[in-house]
Amino acid sequence: MNLKTRIDDYISNHSQNAIELLQKLVQERSVSGNEATAQGIVTHYLNKLGLELDVWEPSFEELNESSFFISQRSSFKDSPNIVATLKGSGNGKSIILNGHIDVVPEGELNQWEYQPYSGEIVGNRLYGRGATDMKGGNVAALLAIEAIKYSGIQLKGDVFFESVIEEESGGAGTLAAILRGYEADAVLIPEPTKMKIFPKQQGSMWFRLKVKGRVAHGGTRYEGVSAIEKSMIVVNHVIQLEKQRNKRLQDDPLYKNVPIPIPINIGKIEGGTWPSSVSDLVILEGRLGVAPDETMENAKFELENWISGLNKIDEWFIEYPVEVEFFGARWVPGSIDLEHPFMESLKEAFETVYEKEPIVEASPWGTDGGLFTQIKQIPTIVFGPGETKVAHYPNEYIDLDELIQCSKVIAYTLLDWCGVDERSIL
Repeated sequence: MNLKTRIDDYISNHSQNAIELLQKLVQERSVSGNEATAQGIVTHYLNKLGLELDVWEPSFEELNESSFFISQRSSFKDSPNIVATLKGSGNGKSIILNGHIDVVPEGELNQWEYQPYSGEIVGNRLYGRGATDMKGGNVAALLAIEAIKYSGIQLKGDVFFESVIEEESGGAGTLAAILRGYEADAVLIPEPTKMKIFPKQQGSMWFRLKVKGRVAHGGTRYEGVSAIEKSMIVVNHVIQLEKQRNKRLQDDPLYKNVPIPIPINIGKIEGGTWPSSVSDLVILEGRLGVAPDETMENAKFELENWISGLNKIDEWFIEYPVEVEFFGARWVPGSIDLEHPFMESLKEAFETVYEKEPIVEASPWGTDGGLFTQIKQIPTIVFGPGETKVAHYPNEYIDLDELIQCSKVIAYTLLDWCGVDERSIL
């Protein structure tokens, strides 16, 4: 019996256990600050698997010394990180399988057909917040590791499984693992890609624009200057910048199916104090997409410089320039050479399972992957089960067959990338 047949048989015979594990994880509401119980389930599973475990609460003080740190929190007490190690025999390439345990809030309950933390299974779908983003990917990685271990296969290279906190708020958990010293020859992040391979990941950052006006009574509004009306000019100006920045990526084949590769999204607008008063302040908040090979500093400068150009469009902005501020969440971009051997290992594993070539595209959103490439220059790929379009949405779900198939792809990738100690299969 060859190794891949062993893997297939094990995964097929233990897929129900993996589904039950996912269901338990989805039933835990592991929003930021509330990850401990879900991490406890992961720890219990890893202990049974007999892997070396490192469980710790990240230090805010240590993280705060890094220029890559961003978080709304001032403490990570009761929010543990987990790294488990499947030790190799030596002389092989190592890999990190990185996944986050935190989920975004469920939003309005009346928009959910099934309770968001029920983990309900209907047909071949498991529903619930985090099913796709990204507890399903985590379980696929865990099942791959379990299949290798219990199939009696000894890898040469080490495998590190990371269950981290705070990805949804900017990557503090992954940063903490990097600062703790964990690194490898490659990183695979099983975020929901619908089994597409994402070798490029855009970055993003939040920004705030303060648009000023002059207050007046609504009955004589002509004596004032409406910040709301001026904000319309600002929004249109930002849209023009988005078009200009995206022209640079129009010839990149990985973006051919992405209408706007690096969007600039105005997600929040707030202004005015009274219906019968002319508004003297509008605050716009948004998300600036950053190209995979672009620096965060360049993207910041371009937005700031572009906004300063409003004074050429409207003289009002000469005396009352729009204030630009960057705040809150931030994800750094990253990319891997398309000819990198790690890409070849993953593509070959996919083709073995699916008997067709994978779709290779650029990620439409940011992940923790950029931290690995920017800080440690580790080649990183995002690839995993789940519908990208239902992440953060009501009625989030994952296709269970896809999860199981993904587990096989990950397992095959480990065999090829880490290498197999032939002594273990005699």
